Amino acid sequence: MSAALRRLGHEVTLFAPTDSATNGPIVGSLPSLHALETQYGKVPPSIPAVLEAVQMEHLRRRLGDFDIVHCHGEFFHAALLGERRRHSLTTIHWRVDELDRQLFFAAFPDLPVAAISAAQESGIPEANRAGIVHHGIDAERYQLETAPGAYLAFIGRMTDQKRPDAAIRVAKAAGRSIRLAGTVDVGNPTYFEREVRPFLSDGAEYVGPVDDTQKNALLRGAEALLFPIDWPEPFGLVMIEAMACGTPVIAWRRGSVPEIVEDGVTGFVVESEAEAVDALSRIGTIDRAGVRRRFEERFTSRHMAERYVQLYERLLG
Repeated sequence: MSAALRRLGHEVTLFAPTDSATNGPIVGSLPSLHALETQYGKVPPSIPAVLEAVQMEHLRRRLGDFDIVHCHGEFFHAALLGERRRHSLTTIHWRVDELDRQLFFAAFPDLPVAAISAAQESGIPEANRAGIVHHGIDAERYQLETAPGAYLAFIGRMTDQKRPDAAIRVAKAAGRSIRLAGTVDVGNPTYFEREVRPFLSDGAEYVGPVDDTQKNALLRGAEALLFPIDWPEPFGLVMIEAMACGTPVIAWRRGSVPEIVEDGVTGFVVESEAEAVDALSRIGTIDRAGVRRRFEERFTSRHMAERYVQLYERLLG
């Protein structure tokens, strides 16, 4: 997003871990949690709080330098901002209906919060609502594929929220092969062993975690992406990554799905496994070039940055 804002002509200072992948300057003195875990293995549970405290100190020293401070996540920055809260924006990339977020909003009713979907905004108090900005990705990051392979794709954490088990059943019922990618949830490793591994076969392959290059190839080659979520997903970035490849999305009607997937245009919105199987029988009616076109019209990083600039200007006005 910082790169997209710079391309629009704005000066951006990014506060981030020192190992962040970005072309712009970074303010920070410590690496990311992932880098520390890679170097040291298991780290103390207090490490995330230490990393955030150090980053907040960097921000505190520079707080008067900016027109707008845009924070991604929660919670400590709200107290640090103080009187600057009215010229700030917070984006939360998780569900907001749980107790911790509700207590947070109640304590900071003057903190402007941008929702990443209308579904997410419905859980944000009216006083905090600053507007809705859907996620966007660089248009060049993924390429259109009009002649895909003969398999389905699932990309996501191996959890009961993402339901890879449902994806396997749908593929089998539809007579399709499926390739599943993603990490095994460290908080619930038994789910994968119980609900996924026993059902893997020549027609249902688990390929493990994937990087951007591997994800691009997997999505481009897929006949469709299955997105059988069982929780109120606030956005679901993989849906627009698939659309960028021209790959239709078959997604369950949960959370933000009806905002992202245009039924019959960029995929199908379904209520059950049976409906997903039926949707697969009609997947050939979806124009992959049209899917890519709708991505370009709705979900590029430029669109996202332009919408955020509108919110910034409103807050400063």
